[in-house]
Amino acid sequence: QVQLVESGGGLVQAGGSLRLSCAASIYNFRIYTMGWFRQTPGKEREFVAAITWSSSNTYYADSVKGRFTVSRDNPKNTVYLQMNSLKPEDTAVYYCAAPPRPQINYGMASASSYDYWGQGTQVTVSS
Repeated sequence: QVQLVESGGGLVQAGGSLRLSCAASIYNFRIYTMGWFRQTPGKEREFVAAITWSSSNTYYADSVKGRFTVSRDNPKNTVYLQMNSLKPEDTAVYYCAAPPRPQINYGMASASSYDYWGQGTQVTVSS
């Protein structure tokens, strides 16, 4: 049974930083591409970042490029999202996600490519 548990959300002022963590209970986590998405009420889930199973490639939405960094610690089965220079428009519930099987490195920006989702963690950025 796959479980993803996000943590690290909270309230921060504009310009501040947060680091989100996603603890994954996945067999062979080290060979899974992992993604981060966010969602605000009334809107579709939006791609934020992804990191391939080899960590050799990372991908970002244009809106967060240069401010957010995705990384992973395979021995700890954890993926991180370091968020710097936060803006009020970054306010959302943030989710980590895993695809249905390992070693998938395509379609990472599409929510439909992921089968497993965490419960989400709220990030609120005040102006």
